Amino acid sequence: MQYDRLPSTLLENAVSEFSRLPGIGRKSALRLALHLLKLDKEDVEQFGNAFIALRNEIQYCKVCHNISDTEVCSICSNKQRDRQTLCVVENIKDVMSVENTQQFNGLYHVLGGVISPMDGIGPSDLNVDSLVGRVAEDGVKEVILALSPTMEGDTTNFYIYRKLAGLNVEVSTIARGVAIGDELEYADEVTLGRSILNRTPFKESITK
Repeated sequence: MQYDRLPSTLLENAVSEFSRLPGIGRKSALRLALHLLKLDKEDVEQFGNAFIALRNEIQYCKVCHNISDTEVCSICSNKQRDRQTLCVVENIKDVMSVENTQQFNGLYHVLGGVISPMDGIGPSDLNVDSLVGRVAEDGVKEVILALSPTMEGDTTNFYIYRKLAGLNVEVSTIARGVAIGDELEYADEVTLGRSILNRTPFKESITK
């Protein structure tokens, strides 16, 4: 059944906005919009205000670039974390994925992407300089490169490895329990957790 013509412009506008969300087609958008109409006005206002607050008030941790409610995120400010080990990830979703494994107790560094010339993303577009600064100044002993095992991820790994050369730090990479070409966020928690625990020196990965 098609829903090309709706009886209300207001409903049409709501459906159009929901349809802009990833993975939401027009049929699902209509179902969501009609669901909101069944709720009390106060509930709908609370729903909308939550997203407005998210967009206007969310911060990015000045240390690791993870999202946060405060200037420094809860992970970086947690004194129980291993401050000598940094896990480098592509994006915020990857922090959540690694945290869900409950196999890592160090700190993170979010790059904000990977090197991808086809997409116009170069090293200067990523949070690499701040990573080098943390390693040089904060007593970091190990950097775990936990990027997706794609061509772009491997290119970024090698670039970071070269940037850290000369610093007194061990550079390792997650084990290839995550299939080559897979995105890290789609790996199951057991596989990802084992990949963290069974990490290998990065130098070995480029000499094979």
